Amino acid sequence: MTRVIGVRFRPAGKIYFFAPGKYEVKTGDKVIVETARGVEFGSVVTGPKEIEDGKITQPLKSVIRIATQEDIYKEEKNREKEKEAFSICLEKIRKHGLEMKLIDAEYTFDNNKVLFYFTADGRIDFRELVKDLASVFRTRIELRQIGVRDETKIRGGIGICGRPLCCHTYLTEFAPVSIKMAKEQNLSLNPSKISGVCGRLMCCLTNEEETYEELNSRLPSNGDRVTTPDGLKGEVQSVNVLRQLVKVIVTLDNDEKEIREYKAKELRFKSRRRKKDMRLSREEMAELKALEERNAASKLDDE
Repeated sequence: MTRVIGVRFRPAGKIYFFAPGKYEVKTGDKVIVETARGVEFGSVVTGPKEIEDGKITQPLKSVIRIATQEDIYKEEKNREKEKEAFSICLEKIRKHGLEMKLIDAEYTFDNNKVLFYFTADGRIDFRELVKDLASVFRTRIELRQIGVRDETKIRGGIGICGRPLCCHTYLTEFAPVSIKMAKEQNLSLNPSKISGVCGRLMCCLTNEEETYEELNSRLPSNGDRVTTPDGLKGEVQSVNVLRQLVKVIVTLDNDEKEIREYKAKELRFKSRRRKKDMRLSREEMAELKALEERNAASKLDDE
């Protein structure tokens, strides 16, 4: 076991582990640490704790120092310099006529490197741009191509729920999201209903996926044959997943059909660990194709 602290460099960014060394570090402190990119200014989000050695990426770096007031002032100045660097890079991109969209500029704490994040439809030859920027800033330049989800995470915004985007506020990593999740939750496959600001499937589809899988496993599917508690045979017309209610078309003694509602636990049907039928109708396939076409603008895999 190794004693570590968790440090974050961006809002909702990934948490990296460092050894506290001789310092008494607590949550909320600002620290100066050495990373693969150089010396960085970060915020402590998890205080000292013991974790297994196998979960640590070696070599484990130690905290250089707890940030002083002078360090905090320098970090604020760097944030101001980033705005100027963004404007200069934007101007240079136009000058070179490159088909790329600049997203953000970032200085390392020691000013040893300036990073520019951008999106583009394909590969971009930015060698001349890098030379031009290096002559202006007189430091190392790194241009990093990112995906549309990462772009949205950096820029932020408001989701269709009316709240700030999850990826910008607390979501440290992107979880895999599939169209099956929307199907499992009985959501419309209309792209405008299940796509986020980035144009990809909404990350929040994963929030209730396990709950829906468990609830659906106790229900019959639409069209299944069931036996009701009053001894009638019938066919499932619809199900209410959250309330665990099932509407059944039953056949009465006089051969008349009637729709009745039952609790799922009262019905007898072929028991199985049910995953909702994922076969899509022709209309749903068309809607899914439209969603994929919207997302085709970016073919990069999100890290």
